[in-house]
Amino acid sequence: MNHFSYQMYELAHSAIAPARALSNATRMVLNNPLNPFANTPMAKNMAASAEMFERMTRRYGKPKFELNSTLLNEGRVNVVEEIVWSKPFCNVIRFRRENIRPLNQPKFLIIAPMSGHYATLLRGTVEAFLPYFDVYITDWNDARDVPLIVGKFDLDDYIDYLIEIFETLGTGLHTLGVCQPSVPLMAAVARMSADGNAFVPASMTIMGGPIDTRKSPTEVNKLAEKRGSQWFRDNCIHTVPFLNAGFGRQVYPGFLQLSGFMAMNMDRHVNAHVSMFKHLVKGDGDSAEKHREFYDEYMAVMDLTAEYYLQTIDNVFVNHTMPKGEFKHRGVLIDLKAIRKTALMTVEGENDDISGVGQTQAAHELCVNIPAHMKVDYLQKDVGHYGVFNGSRFRSMIAPRIRDFIATAEYELSKPKAKASLQSAAE
Repeated sequence: MNHFSYQMYELAHSAIAPARALSNATRMVLNNPLNPFANTPMAKNMAASAEMFERMTRRYGKPKFELNSTLLNEGRVNVVEEIVWSKPFCNVIRFRRENIRPLNQPKFLIIAPMSGHYATLLRGTVEAFLPYFDVYITDWNDARDVPLIVGKFDLDDYIDYLIEIFETLGTGLHTLGVCQPSVPLMAAVARMSADGNAFVPASMTIMGGPIDTRKSPTEVNKLAEKRGSQWFRDNCIHTVPFLNAGFGRQVYPGFLQLSGFMAMNMDRHVNAHVSMFKHLVKGDGDSAEKHREFYDEYMAVMDLTAEYYLQTIDNVFVNHTMPKGEFKHRGVLIDLKAIRKTALMTVEGENDDISGVGQTQAAHELCVNIPAHMKVDYLQKDVGHYGVFNGSRFRSMIAPRIRDFIATAEYELSKPKAKASLQSAAE
């Protein structure tokens, strides 16, 4: 366990602060339209270099959703964020559409991954569904900001959170798990189904999720299985340094996760930054701004609690407890065969280098008692991991299929037999 690496990272960040401030000031002076040398090749190159240095050495804070409006049949309406459920490690945000008549649209909970990036990485996902659903999202908190006195947060706690959120949002809820939440989402639904909980979700859509990482294993999967849980415990766990609210908490730092992601596609990231430099020199503001927007989001990372991270590595990537039927929650074996009334949709990307093709689809093989007409499996061609939940193909090809799937689940829920069954369970 590393007790000083995080401190050294913080020290290095602080030590370079004067150079970062100087670079930012240089950029502002050289880009000032009143500067007579602003349009010279030398000034443009120096300003571009200064901006690149500042951006590569800054700490990126938590982004905002900034989804202030959406388009409905009534026209464009305002959207307001409301926290409807809160615990130390997570808030649930509702995107409430203002000043509209009741639409009787389904409740739709997006379970954002707790894997290093903030929930705002799913901004495009939220935006795509805002006109069609009453949208909620889990907004996980940075572990470095949660005081140690609050206590631990592990995979069992994660599942407890989901169950409590489902109960709070009520019956008829539709859920979407993006990548990492797929396993705890299935576990929560199975546990609630086995317990006869009346608030079990009406549907679950799983996108790019590591349900069975033995299928089409990616480099990430192979690395985890090769090194084993103990290696991650010895090399990836650090102590939150002094002056942070979570001082003393054991975490998997966000900067390590980001380093791993960057290393997987280093050539792509280097080329992207070289392209941005060229756009800045040429004065191509639109292309440079797109780069800024993407990397402002991509570089904003959060820490994960050590216990949650290690349990996820152990259960999902090393021991494969879910597909083996050995996954437990609070000591109780999770029985996926208990899921009977929750519709299931899986979505995969053909070029996904995080969750290989077949890993998410495996959910259908495990949930054997969900009727065939309540199951949908979809493989999107020509997209990677990020493209499964964001981008043009997601908006034009994936999102409409998810809406159709939920519409079908709503129809099944509206049948008299389903209504009677739901009422009986509630009583």
